[in-house]
Amino acid sequence: MFKNQPKGLIPAALSNMGERFGYYIMNAVLVLFLCSKFGLSEEKSALIYSVFYAGIYVLSLVGGLIADRTRNYKGTIIWGLIVMTLGYVVLAIPVMATGENTDALLALTAAALFFIAFGNGLFKGNLQAIVGQLYDNPRYAAQRDSGFQIFYVFINIGGLIAPFVAPMLRSWWLETNGMIYDANFPRMCHEFLSITGTPGTETINQLYALATPVGFTQGMEIKEFCTQYLNVFNTGIHYSFIASVAAMLISLTIFICTKKGLPTPAAKAKEEAVQITNEERRAMAAEIRRRMLALFAVLGIVIFFWFSFHQNGTSMSLFARDFVDTSAIAPEIWQAVNPFFVIVLTPLVMMLFSSLSRRGREISTPKKIAIGMGLAGVAYLFMTIFSLIMNYPSGLEFNELMAKGQPVVKAGWWVLIVYYFFMTVAELFISPLGLSFVSKVAPRHLQGLCQGLWLGATALGNLLLWIGPLIYNNNPIWVAWAVFVAVCVISMGAMLAMVGWLERATK
Repeated sequence: MFKNQPKGLIPAALSNMGERFGYYIMNAVLVLFLCSKFGLSEEKSALIYSVFYAGIYVLSLVGGLIADRTRNYKGTIIWGLIVMTLGYVVLAIPVMATGENTDALLALTAAALFFIAFGNGLFKGNLQAIVGQLYDNPRYAAQRDSGFQIFYVFINIGGLIAPFVAPMLRSWWLETNGMIYDANFPRMCHEFLSITGTPGTETINQLYALATPVGFTQGMEIKEFCTQYLNVFNTGIHYSFIASVAAMLISLTIFICTKKGLPTPAAKAKEEAVQITNEERRAMAAEIRRRMLALFAVLGIVIFFWFSFHQNGTSMSLFARDFVDTSAIAPEIWQAVNPFFVIVLTPLVMMLFSSLSRRGREISTPKKIAIGMGLAGVAYLFMTIFSLIMNYPSGLEFNELMAKGQPVVKAGWWVLIVYYFFMTVAELFISPLGLSFVSKVAPRHLQGLCQGLWLGATALGNLLLWIGPLIYNNNPIWVAWAVFVAVCVISMGAMLAMVGWLERATK
């Protein structure tokens, strides 16, 4: 797996792993945190999440331009880690949201998310560009795809551990204050505290039914208990962001200590400028245009993959909270299933690709992306069929039935396992190989920008994430999953129709 790989790959991967660990701690709880901290609706929280997630990738274009113009990839990466750290420091400050300061705190939280997004924009694409530059050496060129697959495994090691941190710290802080975790109780607290008049008997009874198991005892003021529970619940999440700060500092230390072993594009670009004549540059222009058109065609399809895949932080996170029995496991922890499968399945996928290559049946990157879209469609087809069989209503209707104490049948944990298995295999056919594809077709003087374009396509997909929770909460949930089936199947068809042209364009 690590044979014939350049020495700089592992240090770069470790630096990225630390950053991803800190990021995924925050990502695992962001939507639920916005709901519990500020009492926002799931749709508004998902919209903020979508804009933030899109911002991370849009700002990668800015980061790529800065690094390409200055030829200072390493310095840009270092500043990215520093800016991200500042954002996490702000999120780690546990200030209680009240009626007087909620707007100011929400604005401060948005500013912190911007720092994280901007820092990520400076860091992410440029580190990927440096990894790509490791394989510009003819000695390692044949290992480019496998190198990016290894790089991707390290990303997911951070993603595997991170989702456990926030729930663990939150539950610890609740238990320290004599309380117990309940994913639905913060929403009920906000609904109760927002009532201006006298709450109805049914509302009070529902609140008492949820409050007693999490620590409420007779003789306490229910309003005071709700306020205290929200404060303790959210403070525990704030403490988890301290772990994100620590992860950023570790990542920064690793990169600073190992950066000498990574390529220095500025010196390389100067050398190439002497060797390549103006006539040769003009001859290369047509080839570059052809390859860039192929890149944009692939990016157009990838948008819809990320739109479907990143539902794990929005509608799938809500599904895990609402429809899956999470009495023993917090819903955020289910996001660790995907990185677990990435780590376990990547060697198998690499073996498959290697075996096919040895037999002369190598699958081109465009075909792999088409297959990946089909597998993503299979994941949502499973969810559609399961939800139809269970006759599940919309998310809002389901929660109303739960609040009224009516009997409901929740899904077993195996449903999420099946979904994440197919979605992860789809990811392995698209994401790491897409990064390799970009590094291969990108002009050397635009490597940061082209990696930013790949992330920009991800951003466009992320801007659509709010659609999932909107359909989920207002229709029987099978409708939401069926929409993603259609998106994946149409994208797969479009990719298959372009395969011949893309293969010729990238030879």
